[in-house]
Amino acid sequence: MNRLCSILNIEVPILQGGMGNISNAKLTAAISEAGALGTIGAGTRTPDEVERIILETKERTARPFAVNVALSVSTHAKELAEIIVKHEVKAVSLSAGNPAPFIPYFQEHGVKVLAVTASVRQAEKAQAGGADIIVGEGFEAAGLNSPLETTTLALIPQLVDAVQIPVAAAGGIADGRGLAAMLVLGAEGVQMGTRFIATKEAPFSPLYKQRLLEADDHGTMVIGRSVGRVRRVLRNPYAGRVLDNESKGMSLEEYSRQTDEEFHIAGAIDGNENAGYWNSGQIAGLIREIPSVKEVINEMKTDFDKAAARLKEINF
Repeated sequence: MNRLCSILNIEVPILQGGMGNISNAKLTAAISEAGALGTIGAGTRTPDEVERIILETKERTARPFAVNVALSVSTHAKELAEIIVKHEVKAVSLSAGNPAPFIPYFQEHGVKVLAVTASVRQAEKAQAGGADIIVGEGFEAAGLNSPLETTTLALIPQLVDAVQIPVAAAGGIADGRGLAAMLVLGAEGVQMGTRFIATKEAPFSPLYKQRLLEADDHGTMVIGRSVGRVRRVLRNPYAGRVLDNESKGMSLEEYSRQTDEEFHIAGAIDGNENAGYWNSGQIAGLIREIPSVKEVINEMKTDFDKAAARLKEINF
């Protein structure tokens, strides 16, 4: 068992991405039950909504899970922190903002802190603030992303060299080969979001899942560059219109309105590709079936073993 698994009390070094506003107890619990760390994404949800999902998740699994709080997205960070502690959630993932002011509170109550970062400087500051684990997220990842646009392959070894606490790699990982690659780079685990969307337990739109199956290596696009709010999504009619509107000139306020969570829900939950968008990482091109969560993780173990065996065969 490596340090990441030991800290989080999980069996396999795999974390679920937050999936703000569409995450749910069913998928979170299934991932935790499979030995990984399921995660509830608070997004812009109210504290009451997040509390209900936490309670339902605890009914479905006794294993550890986390709550992701996107600090610059949620207007309820303090209340969410209190709810996480109240219900003895084992871990919290802090992203999109400075985690340092929240870390002492979580430490005081025994909650493990994962800090999502996109640069060496951010990781160093999170470690100095007391974070337990760094999640290094590359530009391949789905959804809200760093405008720094550093790829996972470039980011992870630099983070590993810069900090002493465990690093998990996020962005561009969908199978055991990706897991093996990140461990070779020095990470001690991975975070996945898009791969878990295309699973039987994920209660998302069937059309969303179908479009993931159909995606190729250029199946995603980036919107929001013009206003400094980068988001990676699957290509669909709605996202295409947003990008076209950007090309004509768009304010941050208007972009924020067109990418509000109601449009995320319209796409991901309601399956309306003309009225909403689908977050997706670049690994969409690797997804060719919709298995159970357990099958995803079991196949990752098999692929990891094959990748490790190939490394042993190489004389260098």
